[in-house]
Parts: sequence; structure tokens; C-alpha cells
Amino acid sequence: MQNMTALAHAAPLTAHEALSGVFGSISLASWIFLLVPQLIENYKQGSAEGISLAFLAVWFIGDITNLAGAAWAGLVPTVIALAVYFCFADLILISQCIYYNVKNARKSRKPSTRSEDNAEQPLLGRRDSSNMGLPGSHRRRSSALSRRRRASSLPSLTEEGSARNEWVKNTLSLIGVCVVGAAGWAIAWKTGVWIPTPTTDDAAEGETPLGASILGYASAICYLGARIPQIIKNQKDRSCEGLSLLFFMLSLLGNATYGAGILFHSVEREYFLTNLPWLIGSLGTIVEDVTIFIQFRTFGNGEKSSAVDA
Repeated sequence: MQNMTALAHAAPLTAHEALSGVFGSISLASWIFLLVPQLIENYKQGSAEGISLAFLAVWFIGDITNLAGAAWAGLVPTVIALAVYFCFADLILISQCIYYNVKNARKSRKPSTRSEDNAEQPLLGRRDSSNMGLPGSHRRRSSALSRRRRASSLPSLTEEGSARNEWVKNTLSLIGVCVVGAAGWAIAWKTGVWIPTPTTDDAAEGETPLGASILGYASAICYLGARIPQIIKNQKDRSCEGLSLLFFMLSLLGNATYGAGILFHSVEREYFLTNLPWLIGSLGTIVEDVTIFIQFRTFGNGEKSSAVDA
């Protein structure tokens, strides 16, 4: 370990190498915590109706091909270990969604006795006795209902405040992830665990197997196509209820810092072509994440539109 530390500090660390390492570490921290917000959101809601299973399935296929391509290309062990972690995390989230979908489907199929009881009650028994014999009581009740409906159709300051607080908490969470990632890189650099990768490798050493490249491009296509079912579902339901905003914010942060880490490391042709599939997969999904952010801003959880419709 002392020899590695001495080797790491033998040459001065350039700004590009440092930024590449910091961005890569932040990306790693983002991916580690990525699925946790959605798992918590599903648990709190007791439902997984908000998230598209097609989105998770295609994403899972992308992680599998990413793992196979990384192992075939002989990438560093940390990349392979992270790809394995992705696959297990995907399985946990998919299993949770299937569990809630099956559980809620069974509940909805149970026969309800409430409607039968109401059908057996006498017609006179269903009328509100509080309104019997009081002139104008029905008009007062109707006007009170209309006032409540008009009030519910107006934007609530409490709802706007809670939405603003949610954005603030999510932003603070992102800052915390960035701090953890940067601190992790600094510790790894000081202890010699992280060493800058040389940018001038031999041609034979930089060759990527054709099969690994194909798997890498397949993974990029899956990542690009995975969010499309979710975007369509949000647009169809005109709601983002059940989705964790922090989940997509961490995805955006992870993809952006991953691409920045690669580009800050080197822009040489061989290195760029080797990492092109992963660049396409990470940077391309940023556009789709922004689209989902716009849907969050436009639709929210669907409460406003339902209030207006009422």
C-alpha cells in the first residue's frame, strides 16, 4: 500500500484527472443510492401503480447487457462490481412492484358488501334525517357543497408550500450525494486506492472485443428506450403520482457526472470510441429525465386536475 501511495503521488495530479475522479466518484454515489427513494415511495404509498413495469424490465435488460459487456471488455473491477449491484437492485425494485400489484389486485377483486347493504336499506332510511322538516336546509347544504368545491379547485397554498419543500429536500439530498462522492474520492486519492488511469495506452491494450462493443451498444439502446414507457404512462394518466422525484434527480446527476468523468479523463479517439456506448447511454437519457421533470412540473400528482374536474 505504501508503494502504491508513493506511485500515486510521484507525478503531480492534473486538474483534468482530479475532475475526472471527482465526477466519477459522485456518479458512483448517485448509482448506489438511486433506487432507494423509489423503494421508500412505494412502501409509503403501499402501491407501485405509478411506475411502469415495462420501464423497469427494459432497464433491467440494459443492466444485464452492461454487466456482460463490462466483464467481456475487461473493465476495472469496480465497474463490474457496480454492474452486479445494479442487477440485484433492479430485482429488488421489480419484486417490490410485482408484490404490491398482486396484493392490490387481490384486494380489488374482493366483493364489497357496502353496496349490497345500501341496496337493502329502505328508501326513506337513506335520506338525511337532519334535513327533514327544516325549510331551506337542502339549499344551504347545496351552497355549502358548491363553496367547498370552488375552494378545492383553487390552488392551495399548503400544497404549493409542500411541493416547494419537496424540491428543497431533494436538492439538499443531491448536494449531500455530491459531498459524499467528492469526499470518497479525496480519501481514495490520499490513501492511494484511486490512481489516475494513463491516457496513452498501447494500441493492443486499448482494443475492445467486438462482442463487448455490441453488448455495450445494446445496453445503451435499452437505457434510452427504458424511460419511454414511463413517459407515455405519465402522459396518459396526466399524473406522476407514485413516482419519486428524487429517483429521477439522482439518475440525472449520475448520468451527467458519469459522462463528465469520461470526457474530463481523455478525449483521444481510441478512448472516446471505447467508451462511446456508455456515453450514449448516460448522456442520452438526460433528455428523457428532463422530459419527466417537465411532467412532474405540469401534472404533479394529479390532485389539481382532479379538483378542477370535480
